[in-house]
Amino acid sequence: MSRRVKLALYALLCVLCVPFVFPTWWMVTSSVKPISDIFAFPPALVPSRFDFSTYSRVFELQPFGQQYLNSLYIAAVVTVGTMAVAAMAGYAFARIRFPGQNVLFLVVLVGLLIPSEVTIVPLFQMFHAAGMTDTHWPLILVPILGAPSVLATFIMRQFFITLPDELEEAARVDGLGRFGTFYRVVLPLARPALGAVAIFTFLHSWNLYLEPIVFLSTPSKFTLPQALTQFVDAYGSPLWNVQLSAATMTALPILVVFVLAQRQFIEGLAHTGLKG
Repeated sequence: MSRRVKLALYALLCVLCVPFVFPTWWMVTSSVKPISDIFAFPPALVPSRFDFSTYSRVFELQPFGQQYLNSLYIAAVVTVGTMAVAAMAGYAFARIRFPGQNVLFLVVLVGLLIPSEVTIVPLFQMFHAAGMTDTHWPLILVPILGAPSVLATFIMRQFFITLPDELEEAARVDGLGRFGTFYRVVLPLARPALGAVAIFTFLHSWNLYLEPIVFLSTPSKFTLPQALTQFVDAYGSPLWNVQLSAATMTALPILVVFVLAQRQFIEGLAHTGLKG
């Protein structure tokens, strides 16, 4: 491409990214604005006066540090658990032949069609009967063992299907059993797919909102999406600048992680075989 075409293409891409970048910029800049300036029209791209006291108020009004740790460890546990379950299930569906294999996999895929709102009431009754309400167990077990892990299983299965049979045959010749072949040979090759599964699983768990408001009632056990709704004044109106400060601290680490890992995420989704 000529230099003019490249410049025109870059200019077009910059224009197209405005609808995606502007809301994030507005959130970050509004977090340090006075409330009177937040909804000014036209919106100011740069605050006229910076007020960083809203960030300290976030920790004064809520146990935000504990809530941050709650979201962090729950997302980490869910990510590791989902990767383990999806890798083993995907390998079984891709490489182990058993009666009803395709039918069972189709039944598993049906989980993608069931909205979480449909199952939330029976799940609440089940965890309430087990004495697990107002704990983090439902937020960990449901994503790992329920419908949210179906997409991860599908991605892992599609990756394992592309692996040549000669890999397993060579492993069997070397004396490895089924699990040894999976753990020592197949799993190390699945890093791109595991990376994609890890990223979208972490993001899904980090942004989970419905399940926390159903299962949790103690503020110190809240996760971040639920905690963001608690920054209100005595009359129940949102404290917009404080809420936006909390939202900024919630969103920026995830944006950084995704920007740094986006290449592996895209490679994992697009990977269809071994690289030569």
